[in-house]
Amino acid sequence: VTVAESGGGVVQPGGSMTLSCTASGGTFNDYAVGWFRQAPGKEREGVSCITPSDSSTYHAGFVEGRFTITSNNAKNTVYLQMNTLKPGDTAVYYCAAGSVLTGRESDYNYWGQGTQVTVSS
Repeated sequence: VTVAESGGGVVQPGGSMTLSCTASGGTFNDYAVGWFRQAPGKEREGVSCITPSDSSTYHAGFVEGRFTITSNNAKNTVYLQMNTLKPGDTAVYYCAAGSVLTGRESDYNYWGQGTQVTVSS
C-alpha cells in the first residue's frame, strides 16, 4: 500500500487545520493508520492513530482533546482534524500504515512523504 498526505500549510495560533491521508494499492481496512510528526531538531513522535475497520483510536497525551482522527472507508482516506493549534504543533506531519494500533513508529511499515504544518502569527 502507498500512502500520501495532503492539507498542510500555515495557520495562526488558535486556528484549525485538517490533514488527509489517502491510500492506493491497498485498503486502509487492512491496517492501522497513524499520524506522526517531527519538529526541527526533535525525534518523530506519534500523534493519533485509528483502525478504520472498527474506528478504534489512540491519541498521544499532548493532543489534549484538540485533535480528532476519523476515516472515510469508501474514500480510503483518514483525516486528522486539528483544533486550537499552538506554535509547538509546528512540524512535518506524516501518515503511516501498520499492523498494530499504537503510537510507536516501529509498528508502521508504509510511510508518506510528509506535509508541513506551520503555526505562526
